[in-house]
Amino acid sequence: MADPAPLWTALVLPCALALVAWATASVDARSAAPGREVLRLLVQQRRLTRAADLPLVRLGTTLLPVAAVLAAVVLPFGFRPVSDLPDGIVWFNAMEALAWAAVWLTGWGPNSTLSLIGGYRFLAQGLAYELPHMLAITTAALGAESLRVGAVVDAQSGLWFAVWMPVAFGIYLLSALAMAFWGPFGQPVGTDVAGGAAAELSGVDRLVFLGGRWLLFVVAAAFAVPLFLGGGQGPLLPGWAWTVLKTAAVLGGLLWVRRRVPTVRTERYVELAWVVLTPLAVAQALVVAVVVLGR
Repeated sequence: MADPAPLWTALVLPCALALVAWATASVDARSAAPGREVLRLLVQQRRLTRAADLPLVRLGTTLLPVAAVLAAVVLPFGFRPVSDLPDGIVWFNAMEALAWAAVWLTGWGPNSTLSLIGGYRFLAQGLAYELPHMLAITTAALGAESLRVGAVVDAQSGLWFAVWMPVAFGIYLLSALAMAFWGPFGQPVGTDVAGGAAAELSGVDRLVFLGGRWLLFVVAAAFAVPLFLGGGQGPLLPGWAWTVLKTAAVLGGLLWVRRRVPTVRTERYVELAWVVLTPLAVAQALVVAVVVLGR
């Protein structure tokens, strides 16, 4: 793995993520005109509920994009991350915990029953998906015998982890959708009678929250590339080109899932996560552990 990227890339990273999120939103059939929506929210007057805890609302809405950007600092572009932390996988998972806090605070702060229901839905969904999600990430780290993202990429020089860890790969993609409360797992911010955690948000607050959601979705999809798809490994093309192509493929696949699969009720996904995904993730981790011990 090459040395970390220059320090100036830390300033470029948020802009690059925002551009990718914008492009993904533009491709998505349900967000065909993101520019128009951004302008509408920028000029929209903010609404406030009675007895709202405004600092909590502001903290929740801003914490979501901040958590997504911080999670991305360990993502290698080609073979050079902004920061190749020795425990980068733990760092990524910790930033997901910040996203939990952000959505919960967003639902709690307005002092509204409907937004609070959305916050509770996200907590229930998060508790269900986090264990198989964490096990899938840990399985990749186990295969590389390291928590450093760069070491995980290096370990796939001969064979991608997605090939001999297909269960972990599938569980990661599924739980990544739930992590970003996106697609079939979008009920925490759904448009049903409850309205979701962002029901009371308007204007710039809503724009920042929804932008953070797109950023989180892009980062979660991009992290599948160094974990299971070999990062920048590939013939002929440079590493950065392979990273872009693989990330685009993952994003395209997840966009396809959103268009083909309806929103799943929270209790059904919770049951699937605890009864099916968690045992499968444990079994996959055990298989990888046996292989690593036999090396």
